Amino acid sequence: MHIWSLSQCLLRRGHRVVVITHGYDNRKGVRYMTNGLKVYYVPLVPVVDGDCMPTACAFFPIFRQILIRERITLVHGHQASSVMSHEAILFAKTMGYRVAYTDHSLFGFADAASIHLNKLMKFTMCSVDHAICVSNTCRENLVVRATLPPEKISTIPNAIDPSKFTPDPSARFPKGTINVVIMSRLVYRKGIDLVAPVVKASGLPLFTEGISRDFSLWCCGQCNPR
Repeated sequence: MHIWSLSQCLLRRGHRVVVITHGYDNRKGVRYMTNGLKVYYVPLVPVVDGDCMPTACAFFPIFRQILIRERITLVHGHQASSVMSHEAILFAKTMGYRVAYTDHSLFGFADAASIHLNKLMKFTMCSVDHAICVSNTCRENLVVRATLPPEKISTIPNAIDPSKFTPDPSARFPKGTINVVIMSRLVYRKGIDLVAPVVKASGLPLFTEGISRDFSLWCCGQCNPR
């Protein structure tokens, strides 16, 4: 959804956008989406958590054909855990294209998965021309993980389009009620583990006086079954 939304914004500004991703169920080949957005579903099979196995150079021939056929001038990779993103950045830079990267998540430094991923990030990110992070904290995290110069990273904050969320006035709480709404993916790398300490430090009645009628905390998002 993020890539689709970003593509629509770029299309409205007059740019031509092509999305390259792996196949999803019956989605294979080339599809056209809203406002003529062209999407290539390449024949790579996701293995775990919607990600593909590293292909070394197997992805390069079809990726190169797409770049040449579509007359691409800029390659934009998304997310540190995406195999296709890492390979696309390396291949594009090999061919002389300008490359940008967007990082959406916070990663640690102590667990085995983060250690290996951070090593890969240093290898890949040395090729990018510019990087984008969704928060200042994410920017600082990427500077340390990928050893990128801070001046090569910009912050474009995450945002919610309020026109997509219309409240129901009949369900409104009484006047004077404190309502805290948190919208996020409910996973560690999105910072959801910080919610309880922040609410506790704020002195809100959820932790100081038990659950109060004058206070409501809403967490909205997606997570794995627990």
